[in-house]
Amino acid sequence: MNAPILVTGGTGTLGRLVTPLLRDAGHPVRVLSRHGGQPGNGVEHVTADLSTGEGIERAVRGAEIILHLAGGAKGDTEASANLVRAARQAGVRHLVYISVIGADRVPLGWFRSKLGAERAVTDSGLPWTTLRAAQFHDLAFKTAQQMAKLPVIPIPGGLRFQPVDARDVADRLVALTLGKPAGLVPDLAGPTVYGMADLMRGYLEAQGKRRLMMPLRMPGKAGRAYRAGDNLTLHGDTTGTRTWEAFLAEQNSQTH
Repeated sequence: MNAPILVTGGTGTLGRLVTPLLRDAGHPVRVLSRHGGQPGNGVEHVTADLSTGEGIERAVRGAEIILHLAGGAKGDTEASANLVRAARQAGVRHLVYISVIGADRVPLGWFRSKLGAERAVTDSGLPWTTLRAAQFHDLAFKTAQQMAKLPVIPIPGGLRFQPVDARDVADRLVALTLGKPAGLVPDLAGPTVYGMADLMRGYLEAQGKRRLMMPLRMPGKAGRAYRAGDNLTLHGDTTGTRTWEAFLAEQNSQTH
């Protein structure tokens, strides 16, 4: 039996897509999460807490490859540092990390936390691969859902997004995980760039709703970074194949 591939965050949106792809490729998978789970179909579940370090050494033991997907609104830097320490002691031969486009350019806390996690991986001394991806369609959908509850939707001017389908990211990550360590690889974004108003119009049309939109200006350094497109990848990097419109149509078909 091959050594298991350890997947952190394996119960999340991306993890639930990646795990069966790794299994289909013939690899046993060990999923690390804070609450564990039931084993089956070549998937082992282990309980560990990346933020405190509790249980990580046991989770990484015997794993030669780690796919690090776990992340949150804050604390990614510390969690990744804890994982790296255990991985180094265990002699892991490939550490793969999913980050976000603009981690080194957008001055917001979550982006800085992702950059800190990237640096923990880069400085680990382990062979590594990092993929920066755009925000998933799923997140754009949830954001639009919440904003559509307002009678008037605020639209920050100049904000553009390039949402990517999580399935495209999963496909790319599996290929990277099963390949050789490659360092920082080309970004992965969706095939189309949208203004915030375009994303909202697409959502509202798919839902059969109408709302007024009110333009406003996003202030500060973060506003300047978004207006400059620092969260986008526009210069020959890789793009996914599934569009926002296709994702909306799929969501609509599932609810009717």
